Amino acid sequence: MNSDYLALHEHSLEVPYMQEKRRVRVLLPSNYESETTHYPVVYMHDGQNIFFSRESYSGYSWKLIPLLKKSENLPPVIIVGIDNSEEKRFDEYMPWEISVEDEEQKISAGGMGKDYAKWLVETVKPFIDKHYRTKKERKDTILAGSSLGAVITAYTSAAYPDTFGGLGIFSLASWLCEEAFINYLSTNPINSKSKVYIQSGTNEGNEEDQMLTTKDTDQAYIDSSIRYYNTLLGNGHDLDNLSLRIFSGEYHFEKYWADHFGEFLAFAFNVD
Repeated sequence: MNSDYLALHEHSLEVPYMQEKRRVRVLLPSNYESETTHYPVVYMHDGQNIFFSRESYSGYSWKLIPLLKKSENLPPVIIVGIDNSEEKRFDEYMPWEISVEDEEQKISAGGMGKDYAKWLVETVKPFIDKHYRTKKERKDTILAGSSLGAVITAYTSAAYPDTFGGLGIFSLASWLCEEAFINYLSTNPINSKSKVYIQSGTNEGNEEDQMLTTKDTDQAYIDSSIRYYNTLLGNGHDLDNLSLRIFSGEYHFEKYWADHFGEFLAFAFNVD
């Protein structure tokens, strides 16, 4: 087998609260089959967007396979990509129900995030730990997501503080539920040793976002990232375990999350 080959395995796991099955894919390090090593695990939401550009909603993936092949300084890891539910993505990645009103209608959405977080921690992770050679400890278990995926990442880590040792918070969209989000994070501190990488661009907002708020959405993403960072600090989080990165001119797009994912992994695993 080519030493650069990365095997991608596919599973279908039952999601009881949705009464459906969900695709969960597992990207293995090179030489996984010929070794007996155990590996850290990075869990990621929006699994359709992370491996192949042809599958991605935006037409651009997170480029994880070439990143892991080319980055000799990063430790070998197992990547678990959990597909979103597509039409119920907002409901599933939003822990709190929110209402949006315009002149014509009132829309309520969200509220299934608690069920999703429980499923991830109590079903997906045990399945992966059972079927693959994983390092099961908190420090070796990483969670990452973008936009609403960043919201559910932050929430899940607070709901289950003993599970995750590193977080990738990309383009945090908590401005959609800011009060509930900050209140929850303030009263449910994550483990202070967890490494938290927070990334945002200065041009994150778009027309779709603007329909949901009267705020300047470019600024809203930046403000949400800073508030989250400050909330962690207020809870006594170790400053050395936090990284807040605001990038000029970057916007809400997989390309930029891909560009910084290697930096996030290096930070999460203490790689110089």
